[in-house]
Amino acid sequence: MRPSSGSNTPKDNRLLAALPEKDYQALLPFLEPMALPLGMAVYESGAAQGYVYFPTSSIVSLLYVLADGASAEIAVTGPEGLVGIALFMGGETTPSRAVVQSAGRGYRLRAGVLKAEFERGGELQHLLLRFTQALITQMTQTAVCNRHHAVHQQLCRWLLLSLDRLKSNELVMTQELIANMLGVRREGVTEAAGRLQAEGLIQYSRGRITVLNREQLEKRVCECYSVVKKEYDRLLPPVPALVT
Repeated sequence: MRPSSGSNTPKDNRLLAALPEKDYQALLPFLEPMALPLGMAVYESGAAQGYVYFPTSSIVSLLYVLADGASAEIAVTGPEGLVGIALFMGGETTPSRAVVQSAGRGYRLRAGVLKAEFERGGELQHLLLRFTQALITQMTQTAVCNRHHAVHQQLCRWLLLSLDRLKSNELVMTQELIANMLGVRREGVTEAAGRLQAEGLIQYSRGRITVLNREQLEKRVCECYSVVKKEYDRLLPPVPALVT
């Protein structure tokens, strides 16, 4: 699900890379490069959204935060998509919160520019609507997974979805943050991570998780991962060719 290139460009994002060259060149002057550091809030619940964000080497988590401060991740977006679908779906705001889960880079586009291009129709509108359908599938499957599957299966799903959006097999993430993402107690994550480490699937140390055996991780994960992955592969354009 991730392109690979020697430098950061807008075409490291799967949606931008899939645009016809004429449409891409029309957007290019308005795409603003930016760093997306770990923990940065891309947008807050209920706040006006002035931009949409196209990650190129980062991952953003969409979270729902309860009144008591507890939170749970409802979806992740990386180089395959964008953050801020409310802007072109007509809602303008959303009750969820978007936070950078894995640091990297991306591009932002002003809301007015995106709306104007979206309302023109054409390939950009087509791509954004298909991405939105894929994102909705991920959200609904996450809800099912959190309700019916064990914590170690949820952790496997979360790790695989993250790996699909990264260029390495290493994630920088504390157990406390993972617990907040999954909406479970930290002790549950500690037990689940310890189980996967004992089986030789991952190595966890000082906030770094290295996946050692992806094949076995895919055998441990619940069906939710494959449901989401197949839908993204069906709805989104192919991964851009490697740049050498």
